[in-house]
Amino acid sequence: MSSTLAGWLQALALVGALALCYRPLGDYIAKLLTSAKHLGVERGLYRVIGVDGDADQRWPVYLRSVLAFSAVSVLFLYGLIRLQTHLLLSLGVPEMEPHQAWNTAISFTTNTNWQSYSGESAMGHLVQMAGLAVQNFVSAAVGIAIVAALIRGFTRNRTDRVGNFWVDLTRIVLRLLLPISIVLALVLVANGVVQNFHGFHDVLTLGGDTQSIPGGPVASQEVIKELGTNGGGFFNANSAHPFENPNGFTNWLEIFLLLVISFSLPRTFGKMVGDNRQGYAIVAVMGIFWVTSAALITFAEAHNGGAALQAAGGAMEGKEQRFGIAASSLFAASTTLTSTGAVNAFHDSFTPFGGGITIFNMMLGEIAPGGTGSGLYGMLILAIVAVFVAGLMVGRTPEYLGKKLGGREMKFASLYILTTPALVLIGTGVAMALPGERAGMLNSGAHGFSEVLYAFTSASNNNGSAFAGITVNTPWYDTALGLCMVFGRFLPMVFVLALAGSLARQQPVPATPGTLPTHKPLFVGLLSGVVLIVVGLTYFPALALGPIAEGLH
Repeated sequence: MSSTLAGWLQALALVGALALCYRPLGDYIAKLLTSAKHLGVERGLYRVIGVDGDADQRWPVYLRSVLAFSAVSVLFLYGLIRLQTHLLLSLGVPEMEPHQAWNTAISFTTNTNWQSYSGESAMGHLVQMAGLAVQNFVSAAVGIAIVAALIRGFTRNRTDRVGNFWVDLTRIVLRLLLPISIVLALVLVANGVVQNFHGFHDVLTLGGDTQSIPGGPVASQEVIKELGTNGGGFFNANSAHPFENPNGFTNWLEIFLLLVISFSLPRTFGKMVGDNRQGYAIVAVMGIFWVTSAALITFAEAHNGGAALQAAGGAMEGKEQRFGIAASSLFAASTTLTSTGAVNAFHDSFTPFGGGITIFNMMLGEIAPGGTGSGLYGMLILAIVAVFVAGLMVGRTPEYLGKKLGGREMKFASLYILTTPALVLIGTGVAMALPGERAGMLNSGAHGFSEVLYAFTSASNNNGSAFAGITVNTPWYDTALGLCMVFGRFLPMVFVLALAGSLARQQPVPATPGTLPTHKPLFVGLLSGVVLIVVGLTYFPALALGPIAEGLH
């Protein structure tokens, strides 16, 4: 079987599996977010933290709960990292510098999982399990909780309540993320992913040399790393490491995991608003961008010119032979269109246009399908903008799902859209203006600029992957990228929850012949166009200085 045919079959199997999960998983998430019943273990947790599980919160209270929980998470994880040399299972790793510990704590709390360290040599097993893996669960749950609050803004009328954050967080972790992670961790173990408490073992190689082989509780972290669109690798090589991703099946399964919840959430949206057609429209836009991105990256990596690349059958530098171009390109498209950031190949070695598309994917706001929760609420914000644009065209007040979109709603949507580009472009500009930070670039010219642009795009969009050809473990980069992660994660949440509260207070208006049908192909095309125009106008100059210039050269 040719590698091209294998790639097509893998992609078709992935589409089929996602389609099969769309309805049951989306319906299940909708049920757990709307059910009035609490499990016994949930009621016990509510009593411990002093929460009334039947009381809903106003959006400012919901927001304060999110921010307070995240702040405590940062402090706990920072302390755990700084004290790990004194803890069990530390494996004798050296103490992490304060600026790097701050960056790491922020990174995992914000669902970014940016890593300026090598996992196997900088983290002990206890920190990996009790610190990083725990944040993989709760940070993913926070994203789903936020989109749940936004959907309630559409479904509720004349109220200031958008749900209970503590109830949403608890249910998502206990009823959704944990069960799937337990079952599929066993599947990964059965297929060769390691799961033990070993440290480093010295072995004798075939060449007669000694090599230290690391072990650890990898499979249990690998599932939630992908399922929660987190992306932080147990090992420095991430999903290119054979202990994390041994073969073609595990590679396919990991791609499936990082897509399945985000692609199923539009069904949850349609179910909760009482019109499944709305979910189909949203998932159609997501699917269009995902398929297009995967196809373009695969083409760029397989058909780039040059004698060496033609002899190798494509751009194989930085890719695992056991995966090849098709599987590596599919993984790259999926991980940058979500907020996962896991990699099974090194994007810095991709062709200029192939690497440029991975940057562009993140610049879309990671909405196709995006991170767990964050992808859907980002797409719904753009849907609101698309409806507003359509309203301007026909000269009437725009409406979406029975809610009028006035000046207040559009201000929140506009602030959401402007936040991330401001962080990316300002951060990149400052880094390029500082001689000391430019010295951290391992490549000059357009590719060096692309490395810096990729870093700030990844951090601000809470992706976590990197071009890797840049030294970022410095006090300035750790601080700057950490701030981008914080503002890129929580400022959009502020605007989303404020929008949810504004929508929930409204009285719904009935649909009229002049109401834009938001479930038809016309709206799918309009929304796709709005996404491209917003991203293109914002980022094209920066892309022209980096990957486009390198590709044309």
